[in-house]
Amino acid sequence: MTIKPVPSEEFESTIPILVVGGGAAGLCAALAAHEAGAEVAILERDPLPRGSTALSAGLIPAAATRFQKSRGIVDMPELFAADIRKKAHGEADDAVVDLVAAQSGPTVEWLADRYGLPFSVVHDFDYPGHAARRMHGLPSRSGGELIDRLRQAVEQAGLPLMTQATVTALFGDTERRIHGVEVTRPDGTRDLIGCDALILACNGYGGNSALVAQHIPEMQGALYFGHPGNRGDAVLWGEALGARLAHMSGYQGHGSVAHPHGILITWAAIMEGGFQVNISGRRFSNESLGYSEQAAAVIAELEAIAFSIFDQRIAVIARQFEDFRHAEASGAVIEADSIAELAARLKLSADALGETFAAVERLKQSDGTDEFGRIFAGVAPLSPPLKAVRVTGALFHTQGGLAVDRQARVLGRDGCTLPNLFAAGGAAAGVSGSRASGYLSGNGLLTATVLGRIAGTSAAKICGGIR
Repeated sequence: MTIKPVPSEEFESTIPILVVGGGAAGLCAALAAHEAGAEVAILERDPLPRGSTALSAGLIPAAATRFQKSRGIVDMPELFAADIRKKAHGEADDAVVDLVAAQSGPTVEWLADRYGLPFSVVHDFDYPGHAARRMHGLPSRSGGELIDRLRQAVEQAGLPLMTQATVTALFGDTERRIHGVEVTRPDGTRDLIGCDALILACNGYGGNSALVAQHIPEMQGALYFGHPGNRGDAVLWGEALGARLAHMSGYQGHGSVAHPHGILITWAAIMEGGFQVNISGRRFSNESLGYSEQAAAVIAELEAIAFSIFDQRIAVIARQFEDFRHAEASGAVIEADSIAELAARLKLSADALGETFAAVERLKQSDGTDEFGRIFAGVAPLSPPLKAVRVTGALFHTQGGLAVDRQARVLGRDGCTLPNLFAAGGAAAGVSGSRASGYLSGNGLLTATVLGRIAGTSAAKICGGIR
């Protein structure tokens, strides 16, 4: 991606704040900037904003919300921050961790109160690494609903949302100040738009195979389950401007994408008492560590295939998620009345799967810990009818990116902030550290919504827009 010198001719138009990207981060940024009194416009490459947000379950982790309190869930930002740090092996920026944990609850309630998003807490199962039930989602439990409601909020606020507008270059000076952008349309025409502040909310680099091979070699060639347009524009622009990149090897994977259907299967299928086996009918890992690190574990197995085994009780819990309902409707979820019948339907060894199933159930009965370190104490047994899904591992989105401060301002390699450049969502370095195992469930939408909101407010301040 290109950084061009400021053009000698005047920009065709100038808007105080430009937001590149119409995902959750960009839409939250635009709404916050507008509330602060600044004029703002969103530039989106696609005909309709969808991005990685639409491919997710749409869940935002947040602490100490009224939605938790109504369910009797006790939580606080300090506990949430401690969970993030523990999962990220202490690698995440402490200041940003404290910020997003503290602002998570206010951000979810802001979206609910100001824009009518009907959040509720996922209260019937635990996500790995979270000490409290703090996942907040909309009724369908889908990212598609989240992005649609955010887009509707932007439209109702009357904010310009320019679609099919791909930013192909930034105009900057020797002081690293951004003066505007070049926008290319599908027909090849170009517009030059000036700005006083620029917010990069254009996600990560999961769709750029060269960058994935460079920074995440273990996921090279893996199924990519993010938006193909996530080609690392923000990272490449930032590098050209002398910005600091952080945790470029960090990413969110998922070890349970129905194959070949390409549908995300909720990790509740595992956390509520299910398990995974390979094509030999044997378990191969501690599935309870998290779905992100499980992606590489599944990919490492023969044919990069595993089978998630659970039961009807768990399926009832999973049906709150739109993706799971789609998986059932598409025939991805296999049912059987016995483990032998299930093995036959999956074309697995009945003896091997039967031995594995029996071993797991014995561990549950004895509150035991298996050879991989998974603790089965208090885990409910599985009972017929049994369920299974053939899955593979996938790369969902990258977690490394532009280092930012507590105002979501992009930091240079020299430690100074760039004058008028902000980043949020996948464009910014997340709070997951440098490894897939550092990803705490929901970290992606956590930083997208919280840092997006902060970026919008911060950009409005430097544009003189705070009311």
